[in-house]
Amino acid sequence: MEGKEEDVKLGANKFTERQPLGTAAQTDKDYKDLPPAPLFEPGELKSWSFYRAGIAEFMATFLFLYITILTVMGVKKSPTMCASVGIQGIAWAFGGMIFALVYCTAGISGGHINPAVTFGLLLARKLSLTRAIFYIIMQCLGAICGAGVVKGFEGSQSYEVLGGGANVVNSGYTKGDGLGAEIVGTFVLVYTVFSATDAKRNARDSHVPILAPLPIGFAVFLVHLATIPITGTGINPARSLGAAIIFNREHAWDDMWIFWVGPFIGAALAALYHQIVIRAIPFKTRA
Repeated sequence: MEGKEEDVKLGANKFTERQPLGTAAQTDKDYKDLPPAPLFEPGELKSWSFYRAGIAEFMATFLFLYITILTVMGVKKSPTMCASVGIQGIAWAFGGMIFALVYCTAGISGGHINPAVTFGLLLARKLSLTRAIFYIIMQCLGAICGAGVVKGFEGSQSYEVLGGGANVVNSGYTKGDGLGAEIVGTFVLVYTVFSATDAKRNARDSHVPILAPLPIGFAVFLVHLATIPITGTGINPARSLGAAIIFNREHAWDDMWIFWVGPFIGAALAALYHQIVIRAIPFKTRA
């Protein structure tokens, strides 16, 4: 009887269980989570890399607003959508620029280019409060400068007639609709950021090359396709603020709260969902 049990054990262990693609079975932990960032880190203020990262965020957001708002101006200037790149072209401009700029700046600042992304990563303790505030300030300044350059190219009169690329809740939709669209759209973006940069995913799927900026840029593209008709798509408070400041018309400021509250709520929900449900960080810590 004992010999039969031995044979059964041998047979069970002779052939390893075949795992689905992308879920390679390692018994040992094959990835390393970084420790939570401190809330305040005064030493950062003495480091050149801290300021270099802020400059990278400024430059990336500047270029982002320059290309995207200029694309919006071109579409608005055309007599018909068919005579321009249309909504699809605008969505590609936003998504494509995020892909390119995240690729360029990820190794320097993390490639946030968006206060909502920075806020979500702050809640997940991926960066300090000091760095988060600095990033958000630099992102907003970069957005203002980018929109300002577009206004310089277009001329004040033309820029104002074409709407300045400012985000507003479009006719036919309520402010609640706009807020909901911003929350869900930002959730999609920030959830994609967390998933694309997850240390566990990168380790387990190392045999499947994943370029993190690609899904992030594609998420931005898809969200723009869905929500341009509702709000013009914000999902980035710096983008909305920069365009509103340069455009500076009352109706652009009336809805501004939507383009800050919505993205921050969406980012918070995405951070909580990824950290608590997907990664179960609190339960791992307790264990």
